[in-house]
Amino acid sequence: MGNWLIGPEIVQALADGAPVVALESALITHGMPAPLNLTVARRLEAAVREEGAVPATVAVLGGAACVGLNPAQLERLAREPVPAKVSLRDLPVVIAEGHTGGTTVAATMHLAHRAGIRVFATGGIGGVHRGHLEDVSADLVALASIPIVVVCAGAKAILDLPRTLERLETVGVPVVGYGTDAFPAFISRSSGLPVSARADTPEEVAEIARVRDGLELQAALLVCVPVPAETELDWEEAQAEIEATVLEADAQGIGGNDLTPFLLGRLAERTQGRSRVANEALLLNNARVAARIARALGAQ
Repeated sequence: MGNWLIGPEIVQALADGAPVVALESALITHGMPAPLNLTVARRLEAAVREEGAVPATVAVLGGAACVGLNPAQLERLAREPVPAKVSLRDLPVVIAEGHTGGTTVAATMHLAHRAGIRVFATGGIGGVHRGHLEDVSADLVALASIPIVVVCAGAKAILDLPRTLERLETVGVPVVGYGTDAFPAFISRSSGLPVSARADTPEEVAEIARVRDGLELQAALLVCVPVPAETELDWEEAQAEIEATVLEADAQGIGGNDLTPFLLGRLAERTQGRSRVANEALLLNNARVAARIARALGAQ
């Protein structure tokens, strides 16, 4: 169909059986300020290539769902003045109306899986919001129903992590700690909560994914990688700052799609930019780990 575009490099890589890693674009359009957003997007693609895989940044450009952006398209997306934030529910509307936007975890998973990509790297997944248990990210719906490997640093620390883990268990998503027995908390290496399984190598993750596929289970495999130790924020410090930002959001009546960007932005301000440094570090680390897993999957 005319509103579905897979980049020529991705088409060739998939035809050759080469490892491909999908990358989301909501972090470009809504997660980081310009010009940092474009710099980080380029570094993520470079990190995937350095590990021997092909990056496929996913986005919606001018009403076309694009899997694999060329340099000009990546820059266009980063400079888009009023981009849409595109989750699963938004995909048909944004495409039909010819808009441009960054895809969330959920939308990226859907488009990547439809293109035949088996591994996706992101920062942190969405989940259940603190103090707003009715506010549940569509990421959890996607994780329950799209069978690809998702590499992340756990759920965003601004969320209700215990309830997010409970939801993941309920919908049958394996939560695999990569080199850890504890669920990472985005900018902190450990939340103190247990994961359901542990894997220490890309090959172990690939074997779990192979068995999952053989059983025809439809849930994603969630691989949780701790943020690099040199950039992490202490869990107790992070919690104190997060609680303060949540109170600010409540006082200002901020919710819905505006809540997460507000909380992450204020958290960066309150930590003098340290949370943003940790965010960049974990994004790059996750991209590298995802590329290694994609290579291991291709070697099976």
